[in-house]
Amino acid sequence: MLLYIPTIDLMNANLLIPVFLLAAAGASAQTPNYPTIGQIVRADPRIDKLIPKDAKIDVLATGFEWSEGPVWIKNGNYLLFSDVPANTIYKWTEKEGCRPFLKPSGYTGLLPYGDEPGSNGLTIDAQGRLIACEHGDRRVTAMPLSGGGGKKTLADTFEGKRFNSPNDVVAHSNGSYYFTDPPYGLPRKEKDPTREIDKFGVYRVAPNGNVSRLVDDLTRPNGIALSPDEKTLYVAQSDPEKPVIMAYPIQADGAIGKGTMIFGPDGLKKQGLQGGFDGLKLDRDGNIWTTGPGGVLVLSPKGEFLGHINIGGATANCAWGDDGSTLYITADMYLCRVRTTAKGW
Repeated sequence: MLLYIPTIDLMNANLLIPVFLLAAAGASAQTPNYPTIGQIVRADPRIDKLIPKDAKIDVLATGFEWSEGPVWIKNGNYLLFSDVPANTIYKWTEKEGCRPFLKPSGYTGLLPYGDEPGSNGLTIDAQGRLIACEHGDRRVTAMPLSGGGGKKTLADTFEGKRFNSPNDVVAHSNGSYYFTDPPYGLPRKEKDPTREIDKFGVYRVAPNGNVSRLVDDLTRPNGIALSPDEKTLYVAQSDPEKPVIMAYPIQADGAIGKGTMIFGPDGLKKQGLQGGFDGLKLDRDGNIWTTGPGGVLVLSPKGEFLGHINIGGATANCAWGDDGSTLYITADMYLCRVRTTAKGW
């Protein structure tokens, strides 16, 4: 069941509604009538081919502390996502609404640990396992979703030193995992005395388990994604002073080449937006859907600004679900979705 908060203000919806009704709607109605929020900003005509003109931003559930890391489980037809401060992974279905799936999700210690101890980014690998970035335990794990068995640690150290707080992860079909490691999960962030690695890096776990650092010159690497052909690695930076989306060619051995900035501060300024980027996903045509200032920015493969799913508040991450055309969005206390005509690869 969902966390209870007496009422919520859905910003532009001008509607107060008990939070539990959002979950109940999914449980009792064949065609749920979800409240909506925000607006779709259309800056380029090409956005109309990706998001229908009558598209709405549905609020599926609310009452979370900070929702993050959504991933669609195709075999089970459900969504998993993290509530980082609550140290919980939630499961959402159209029929049953939202309920806890895994707790603890990212910190298994006994003593209190900062304000973001739980899991953050989630993905599914080629074996169908749930891959999670765990803030409190400072590791990346794999957990079977069928057939039983517990978690396996994929990586928790680099050169014998513990990571800061793995944030987001993507799985390559060749068995590699790429993930980012900013300081957000540490109790005192970048000033935490337990830090062992002085860089906020982008890492690769090779199929044989070896861990290598691929990028060490980003101040706050955060969201991470692959191109549809898996030949390019994209990394979003959440530093509001240096907001960039970088693209790195993936080499035959799994390492990466020199990065190129796809979108940056000038592009945000042109649109009157401020802030850093967080999560990101690509569709099958290579368009970039990145969470950032106020919602989800939609960019062409060349980094041209096409439009903005403007939720109106802090927005953490997104993921493709259903038949691949529904974009699920975690935004602060909300779980949202938008029906698109794009297709996630």
